[in-house]
Amino acid sequence: MSTASYCPNTPEEVREMLAAMGAASIDDLFRPIPPGLRARSFDLPAGMSEFEMLNRFEHLAGKNAQHLSHFVGGGYYDHLIPAVVDHLSGRAEFYTAYTPYQPECSQGTLQALFEYQTAICRLTGMDVSNASLYDGGTALAEAAMMALRITGRNRLVIDGAVNPFHREIVRTYLANLDVEVVEIGPKLGMEDDLRLRAAIDDATAAVLVQNPNFFGSVSDFRKLAADAQAAGALLVVSSYPVALGLVESPGAMGADIVVGDGQSLGNPLSFGGPSFGFIASRRQYIRNLPGRIIGETVDKKGQRGFVLTLQAREQHIKRHKATSNICSNQSLCALRGLIFLSSLGAQGFAELARLNYDKAEYAKKVLGSLSGVEVMNGGATFNEFTVCLPTIAEEVVTALLRKGVAAGVPLSPYYPEMERCLVVTVTEKRTRDEIDTLARHLEGILCS
Repeated sequence: MSTASYCPNTPEEVREMLAAMGAASIDDLFRPIPPGLRARSFDLPAGMSEFEMLNRFEHLAGKNAQHLSHFVGGGYYDHLIPAVVDHLSGRAEFYTAYTPYQPECSQGTLQALFEYQTAICRLTGMDVSNASLYDGGTALAEAAMMALRITGRNRLVIDGAVNPFHREIVRTYLANLDVEVVEIGPKLGMEDDLRLRAAIDDATAAVLVQNPNFFGSVSDFRKLAADAQAAGALLVVSSYPVALGLVESPGAMGADIVVGDGQSLGNPLSFGGPSFGFIASRRQYIRNLPGRIIGETVDKKGQRGFVLTLQAREQHIKRHKATSNICSNQSLCALRGLIFLSSLGAQGFAELARLNYDKAEYAKKVLGSLSGVEVMNGGATFNEFTVCLPTIAEEVVTALLRKGVAAGVPLSPYYPEMERCLVVTVTEKRTRDEIDTLARHLEGILCS
């Protein structure tokens, strides 16, 4: 195989391009770049054959810890993905599709996204949904922006038990705006939301909560919703979608806007992405939803069709009327979410949620029986719960990794006062043997 260099441009074409840019030579073209910042060399390794390249990447991939027992959650979850999700989402009709600006040649993509919106509405108990967002964190920030626009107020109350990564994204979104963000410190496993209700005043645009929260606790937000709405504020709920197969929907609890991350719906972990964010709201707020919405209509022959409608992004309308600077979404990942939900169906999705719950309850019982280990959640949980250990959680997690177990998320990086606390996640993929192994190794480490 030849290793000779290859340049797609002839010397004549290079001279023509340099002349058009007003540069006498290649060196002259790069002269504005300070010498210390210029590339020192363009020498690249010798080329590889396809076979050699595949072997190289397989070797690199083999360095990853591929055989750990995963009890890590915190917003990213190790769920089963039916083979049909990869098969259908990988079809060229979907995989290569771009934004469906032209409905006459995009009916398949448009209908799929319309059905996605329907699925999200049914899952969350809300009236309307857009055609997806980037991820759960930006979806929560967009919901906060929605609430500010809808109410005309400039104060947000956010529960400290909301995912800390998502809270950071909200703060980043609002950093240069005249908005007061009031964060209420979390109380682990607390079912009474008086601490949040007491923080609502006549300047509050919204209360932002998560269900289940970052510690795994499930709450009933009916009273919080009623108090917020009585004060003219909105209730924004961030949800873990798989939990909605068992936990009552945010819409039934009175939420005004519901958001979440769709990674757990048919999208692999993939080192953190990509996935998709979902956002849904009550019908009266539809014109404040960010991104795009797919609508159903009829053509001039009376046949059913689908189109982009209520496009609230600055690419399509006057910038000052745009509701968001989000200029794209995650349609392919959202499609995977739709295929995942459709392949399971309502009963299958409920059974999936029940498996998560039952296995987590078993793990909670086993770990809670260990000497010195205390389960901190006082009320209901779904598939995550928090344990308090007799020693520093990060050190225990490091020791367990050496035994092939990723035990969970230590809380001290996000809640310094909780250095002995660990959030454990149990999905349907975890077996009884894996849970028992976690308990056995944990007991051995704590007793050593």
